[in-house]
Amino acid sequence: MIVLGVESSCDETGLALYDTGRGLLSHALHSQVAMHEEYGGVVPELASRDHIRRAIPLLQQTLEEAGIAAADIDAIAYTQGPGLAGALLVGSSIACSLGLALDKPVLGVHHLEGHLLSPLLASDPPEFPFVALLVSGGHTQLMRVDGVGQYELLGETLDDAAGEAFDKSAKLLGLGYPGGPAISRLAEFGDPAAYKLPRPMLHSKDLNFSFSGLKTAVLTVVKKQEAANVCEQDKANIARGFVDAIVDVLVAKCVAALKQTGLKRLVIAGGVGANSQLRAALNAAAAKKRFRVYYPELEFCTDNGAMIAFAGAMRLSINPDAARRDYAFNVRPRWPLDELKVI
Repeated sequence: MIVLGVESSCDETGLALYDTGRGLLSHALHSQVAMHEEYGGVVPELASRDHIRRAIPLLQQTLEEAGIAAADIDAIAYTQGPGLAGALLVGSSIACSLGLALDKPVLGVHHLEGHLLSPLLASDPPEFPFVALLVSGGHTQLMRVDGVGQYELLGETLDDAAGEAFDKSAKLLGLGYPGGPAISRLAEFGDPAAYKLPRPMLHSKDLNFSFSGLKTAVLTVVKKQEAANVCEQDKANIARGFVDAIVDVLVAKCVAALKQTGLKRLVIAGGVGANSQLRAALNAAAAKKRFRVYYPELEFCTDNGAMIAFAGAMRLSINPDAARRDYAFNVRPRWPLDELKVI
């Protein structure tokens, strides 16, 4: 079964073809980072318009790379939510229109389920069950994953997501957008002893997170340093203090989640999962605590069509009737993951 995946939840347009027999056939992705950079963040209207321009050329690219015709597609999966309403509507309308034109069934996929299952696309995928840390610009959650559609929320952020804290703190340091990769690179040159920033909820005895206070701590330090004409080394030191703090919290909560569940497999999903400092700290903890940690391929850490095609294929493998042919599309900008059920 060949499934076309369409991702358009925010500022990446992604299309991919996944074959349940042969694996990932092709995928194409366009990032809108350059367009949004001058505004310091995502502009929803611009994002929606750009998805319209990019989707069909990316579809043609994926078909050509896979060496198949559109008629060879068996089903179409698209991101139904959560995400920006306008951006989601573009992807869903394209998917349903293609389904109608090709007489193929369509399936709405939860964006976060795509991220949770994306490490299964790797050459060494994890087996169920596992603990998953979903960490991105919009989400920071710990989940127990027992199978497709079998998710238990263990803990989540009470305010800012980790990726959001990265971007906001980077902006305070004048690093522009997107801030996560920039502040991570700058932290490599910082002194870890220069600034000891708070580790919010590190000892809360639960699996929840809070990063707004850490962002405020960065703001306080930056304002103090501005009075003394903050230099580039000071910026690097602040970046190092911020990254060390956020990584310490994420790693500690992951270890606690594994202990609470009794599981020995940890999966990292979402854009912050590409962070080199986080990966190094998790690998060190895994060696010490004797658990295994799995990451998506770097190209699948951010939003992409491959994870949507794969998640759709997994659901259709369990229940071929999950897809529909009525083509009356709707989107769910706010869609709690715990509403997903076993098919």
